Amino acid sequence: MKVPHDPVALEHHFKDDDKGPLSNQGYMPYLNRFILDKVQEDFDVLEFNKICWTLCYKKNICTKHLLFSDDDAFKVWCIFNFLSEDRYPLVIITEEIEYLLRKLMEAMGSGWSKEKFADYKLQLNTKKNCLTAWELIELLGIGYFSKGMNRQTLSMGINEVFQELILDVLKQGYMMKKGHKRKNWTERWFVLRPKSLSYYVCEDLVEKKGDIILDRNCCVESLPDKEGKKCLFIIKCTDRSFEISASDKKKRQEWIQAIQTCIQLLRLGLPSPHREARLRRRELRQRQQADDDDLAERMKQLQTANENKQRQLEAMRKKMEEAAAIAATEEHRRKKTQSDLQDRYRLDLEREKMVRQQVEEQVAQKSTELEQYLQRVRELEHMYSQLEDALEDERRARQDEEVVRKLQARLLEEEATKRAELEEFHLRQQRAISETEAEKQELERERLAKESALQAAMKQLDQLEIERQGALEQYQTVMKKLEDATNNTKTWKHKVAEHEGLLRLIQPGSKGQQRITNWGPAAFSDAELSLREKKWQETKNQATQAQ
Repeated sequence: MKVPHDPVALEHHFKDDDKGPLSNQGYMPYLNRFILDKVQEDFDVLEFNKICWTLCYKKNICTKHLLFSDDDAFKVWCIFNFLSEDRYPLVIITEEIEYLLRKLMEAMGSGWSKEKFADYKLQLNTKKNCLTAWELIELLGIGYFSKGMNRQTLSMGINEVFQELILDVLKQGYMMKKGHKRKNWTERWFVLRPKSLSYYVCEDLVEKKGDIILDRNCCVESLPDKEGKKCLFIIKCTDRSFEISASDKKKRQEWIQAIQTCIQLLRLGLPSPHREARLRRRELRQRQQADDDDLAERMKQLQTANENKQRQLEAMRKKMEEAAAIAATEEHRRKKTQSDLQDRYRLDLEREKMVRQQVEEQVAQKSTELEQYLQRVRELEHMYSQLEDALEDERRARQDEEVVRKLQARLLEEEATKRAELEEFHLRQQRAISETEAEKQELERERLAKESALQAAMKQLDQLEIERQGALEQYQTVMKKLEDATNNTKTWKHKVAEHEGLLRLIQPGSKGQQRITNWGPAAFSDAELSLREKKWQETKNQATQAQ
């Protein structure tokens, strides 16, 4: 083939891809890119394909039961290699199968059965959505889409498609050509390819008479009828011109259009129309695949965002439920604390009432004892009128009694003051309870507002695609309200703590063993009794010194 071997290109082609014995890069793309695309123009690619076919077809398929010959099977194999995907192992996808069958039906002059292929396409999609070369040959060989046609028609259709796709035959047929030397008109079989228009003696292509080389400087024009010839047109090349006569005007227009297409492709540097169409189909499939992948990725991202948003809403709902549970717990605890405080206040008031009654009883008892003591004093004055020291003691006792009465009066006044303070404290407690009830109502309203916001957020979940920004703002509003509710709860806790600190009751002092004096039990405190003892001792000492 006279193509230099490039080991660096081979190594680069299979770099970082060692899956399978041949890797999924495959040898066919390497063969097409680095070998077949570099062969010389005189290299017979068709002969090369025949060698490859001879080496592989006998162990992969049996052609005896097929409706066409081995040569037709070889042509289908070549067409498969042309239309297959650039990956290993080689397969032909559904779109290219439909394109091939449509071309084949048109070549055989039969109508295209789109419904039948749709059923087959459905069966194919359930399997693997593609065919190998041998499966394609088997499908065409058993006449699945050419039922009712003979072998010759099928063979002619395969040959026409083979010539167009593999041999780059764009158009062929008989026309009359004017000679250059004798100027006579001779019928020739013309074959149009992308770069040339060849003419043969007959359609078996055995004896070739010449080529009309086409380039970007060529042009084709129709000519008026002359020399008894009709439907004339001329092909003007750089060095010479060729006059040709078609069988009718339609054929002439078709040939002119086909030749102009070839010249236009040469000017634009494009391949043949069917090769350009194959490239466009592949590019379209690649773009569609990329769009599908992009769409799938976007759908995946949107689904992930939707799931994240739902998780956030669920977390927000749980937080709100937890906040509501905490608020209910706090309300229950507050009510219990309030009930405990009320019970404690009631017990304290009852205890204070009992203490007051005891004090009154003690005062009454002291009054009775005082009367008894006065009677006793009178008796002692009568009996011991001569004892001046006793009279002095009695006088001092009376003075002390006055002090005791003042002390008792002061204690009663302090008791009245304490009762007034307790009543004022009870009023403050009632006001605190009223404020707590107002805060409870405010918290209830905020909770209802939060539940309404949550219901609105759940309703807007179905419109997440078009209202994501609105859902985010709603979420921020709800979080702000939740933060305010938390701050209010903390403020309420702080107030309750302050109230608990203010509501510590003044407990009565411990009651020890009461001291018994001449004026009754617990008439004086220990300090007052000690002071009286000192004064009495000093008076006694002074009397002793005076005697």
